[in-house]
Amino acid sequence: MTFELILTFAAYAFVTSITPGPNNTMLLASGVNYGLLRTVPHILGVSLGFGAMVFAVGSGLGSLFVAFPALHTLLRWVGAAYLLWLAWRIAVSGTMKDEATNANPLTFLEAAAFQWVNPKCWVMATGAIATYMPPTGDVSDLMVITVLFCLINGPCVGSWAGFGVVLRRWLSDPQANRFFNVAMAGLLVLSLHPLLTEGMW
Repeated sequence: MTFELILTFAAYAFVTSITPGPNNTMLLASGVNYGLLRTVPHILGVSLGFGAMVFAVGSGLGSLFVAFPALHTLLRWVGAAYLLWLAWRIAVSGTMKDEATNANPLTFLEAAAFQWVNPKCWVMATGAIATYMPPTGDVSDLMVITVLFCLINGPCVGSWAGFGVVLRRWLSDPQANRFFNVAMAGLLVLSLHPLLTEGMW
């Protein structure tokens, strides 16, 4: 990859990683409820799980959806069910005081697995490969894209958890905390719209 292509790709990775989506919504809620330190495995799961997806798509995984359309439909409905479960998990979570002793944030593996049913991640990964992978590119180019995306994505999604930590002082009231959690769950449910829309990938 040329230096100019790397710079334009870095801008793409930053914009797609920092903008709102299911991952960032959940990390914001996790930062509020659990604090930054307990959310670190969630952040790493998002970044590294997404990096694995980018590498897989660049290695030809995306062509499977063209060859077998039923896989696309199956993944869409599995993703919808998983998002609803995550929304419910956030909505019924307790206050910050309760979370400190009775509940746990999303684990590394849970966050990494979620990337494979997250519609925004599929759009980001396929867009990165289709637009920035050189036509004559090899594994080294794919590794540059994968590693660079992880390095940019991690701090971007982590900033949402950090913003959640900032909000903790204003959401210390149990009623306000519960309202926030229900609102975050509602945003996750709203994110189902593109997931259930035909032709999103």
